[in-house]
Amino acid sequence: MSLGRLVSRYSVALVLPALTLSSVAVAQDATPDTSAALDTQFILNSFLFLFGGVLVMFMAAGFCMLEVGLVRTKNAAEICLKNMVLYALAGIAYYVIGYNLMYNGVESFVGSLGIWSPSELASDETISIDTGYAATSDWFFQMVFVATAASVVSGAVAERVKVFPFLIFVLVLTAIIYPIQGAWSWGGGFLSQSGFSDFAGSTIVHSVGGWAALTGVIILGPRAGKFVNGRINAIPGSSLPLATLGTFILWLGWFGFNGASQLAMGTVTDVVAISQIFANTNMAAAGGVTAALITTKLVYKKVDLTFVLNGALAGLVSITAEPLTPNIGEAILIGATGAVIVTFAVPMLDKFRLDDVVGAIPVHLVAGIFGTLVVPLTNSDAQFHTQLLGVAAVAAWVIPTSAIVWGVLKVTLGIRLSPEHESLGGDLSELGLEAYPEFGRGSIGPLESAEGAAVRMAKSSSKA
Repeated sequence: MSLGRLVSRYSVALVLPALTLSSVAVAQDATPDTSAALDTQFILNSFLFLFGGVLVMFMAAGFCMLEVGLVRTKNAAEICLKNMVLYALAGIAYYVIGYNLMYNGVESFVGSLGIWSPSELASDETISIDTGYAATSDWFFQMVFVATAASVVSGAVAERVKVFPFLIFVLVLTAIIYPIQGAWSWGGGFLSQSGFSDFAGSTIVHSVGGWAALTGVIILGPRAGKFVNGRINAIPGSSLPLATLGTFILWLGWFGFNGASQLAMGTVTDVVAISQIFANTNMAAAGGVTAALITTKLVYKKVDLTFVLNGALAGLVSITAEPLTPNIGEAILIGATGAVIVTFAVPMLDKFRLDDVVGAIPVHLVAGIFGTLVVPLTNSDAQFHTQLLGVAAVAAWVIPTSAIVWGVLKVTLGIRLSPEHESLGGDLSELGLEAYPEFGRGSIGPLESAEGAAVRMAKSSSKA
């Protein structure tokens, strides 16, 4: 159960009366009207988790399309594979290990080991409604969040990371790294007890993915040709329309990400809160788009679509830490400020020779930190020093653990494609196929190795 996550938020004032009423009804002979009202709350709360979870799941498609659009054609199919498999592995890892670590028996730092199981099933003769929602609906909603954190890493390390070492990292991230830090806040651990506030996960989800991506980018190194003789070379992606589609899908999915994080829909107050969250989420993204548009025009003289796309995402990440308490005007300003910060953070990474293919680190890490730290400006229950403590604690956990996992994989399996395979592209070298064979360098048979394809293509070129 994620009751610790409910308790860790100020919305607990809205939820506890329903839970208290439920316990009284169970302990005594409830009237038919009371029983029906509790059933309705249980149904609506569970539906919110399920509907919100479906929207967040669809964000996996958004990440996939965004990344496919921003990598070169020769890596497009590999990106599709990574995003499909990481979503599946995240669910399995969170079921087997992660959920209980994050929510079961957390006192200060971590929960328990063991495979999670729901507290009620449809086959039960009687179903308790004490919790206010179906256990499996909550598990599903939490699971798609951990998959989002893993998706952040995929785009940053694209075009030079090996598939299987990357997927092993995803398993560790989703089974151990993410759940343990999540237990500190949403699981009712020491950050929750100290007053740290992160409504839907600017730090707990997005910056975790950002820190993991940053360590991977540092250990992996830049793509060949990105930095040559002190010069920064732009490497354009394969399809800006696909990247734009991916951004719109992510924008849509964010309504589930933030809206369903209200965690209850059984009262009029809850529905009003969800409505405010939807509006603020949307307008923060709108502020991010507008700010990125104006900033790139002023700074670079021409508008850069990729900056505008990341501006929308920066606005969404920035508002995620507190999408309820701002008014719409404040939400626009928060999203716009986050986008401006990200617009300048992208070239800063290049100056430090950090090659983030899709801009995941500026969007999810930098904007995630910004969004977390500005929560006290609109939520009087949050304090700046506790917000800073939360950011620092998560960084202190995710950076070394991610570095250890990346480092072990580097010295054992190797995490980077060879120069030849990187030049050939991940599609042919890792998958043995091309995303767009009609427009690529020629199809290869299903049984032909990537090395064989490279030799065949080299021979064809020499003959020509």
